[in-house]
Amino acid sequence: MTRRNDKSTPSQGRTGQQRLTAESVTLAYDRRTVAEDLSVAIPDRSFTVIVGPNACGKSTLLRALSRLLKPAQGRVLLDGQAIGSLPARTVARTLGLLPQSSTAPDGITVAGLVARGRYPHQGLLRQWSAEDERIVEESMTATGVAALADRHVDELSGGQRQRVWIAMALAQQTPLLLLDEPTTYLDIQHQIDVLDLCADLHEQGRTLVAVLHDLNQAARYATHLIAMRDGRIEAEGRPGEILTAALVERVFGVSCRIIEDPESGTPLVIPAARRPSGGTADRGPGDGRSGEGQDGDAHDGDGQDGDSATAASGAAGRPAGSPAP
Repeated sequence: MTRRNDKSTPSQGRTGQQRLTAESVTLAYDRRTVAEDLSVAIPDRSFTVIVGPNACGKSTLLRALSRLLKPAQGRVLLDGQAIGSLPARTVARTLGLLPQSSTAPDGITVAGLVARGRYPHQGLLRQWSAEDERIVEESMTATGVAALADRHVDELSGGQRQRVWIAMALAQQTPLLLLDEPTTYLDIQHQIDVLDLCADLHEQGRTLVAVLHDLNQAARYATHLIAMRDGRIEAEGRPGEILTAALVERVFGVSCRIIEDPESGTPLVIPAARRPSGGTADRGPGDGRSGEGQDGDAHDGDGQDGDSATAASGAAGRPAGSPAP
């Protein structure tokens, strides 16, 4: 049975110096500006989740925090220093990244790809060791890909490949881990497995920052939620404190009700049912409410990719902050 979050635990962040921050950054691709004068401080030892509609800038912000995208203005700081000025190996030992899409080298095996997560820890005086081998094996076991160790990555399904990339990020063993849509391509069971694993890592003391599409999963697992729209932060804080029907309407354009998740005690977003169009007066009171709200909802907006507040995939799993089973 899922345990409830401890709602009495104070929100982390905004006290002292955070390890990862962005100060008044302008983020752009070529001539297209995605965000201007954007500032954010990731609370230390938090599981921070960024949500928002498509093209709102959430993945762009994550790329800037990971040094993949250089801000046109402003700066990103890692441990108080401009991240762009730090040696690549120093950053790689501190901050791990699971990007939205990755391409594995041709012919590489699962074990070979996961082992690349140990490269930042190698050097002239430190070669591959039994400890590295153990960490690779543990990372594959944690993500359920140990049985695939000798398989070529390009032979795997999309969901299997995603779990291999997560295993590589785990093998890097960084105190900060950034994940851009880590549940992409995964079925519901593996989505929950991955998010439970993230919750375990958070409980072990790591700081995680993830972009998620599913608002109910974000509310269940996050200790700190950032809601973005049009390149700006609309709200941030503990999900139970900031996630309201008004916020969902403002950010996603979706009318909804917020109730308490009976499993976790976290906010659960219930989108409003579609209103039947003309000619449906003969339907019974239950018709038009089950299944019919999937198509043609006036509030769907850009929910085709799962950005709308969906309830189904938030119905299982363990909330952040609960002890591991």
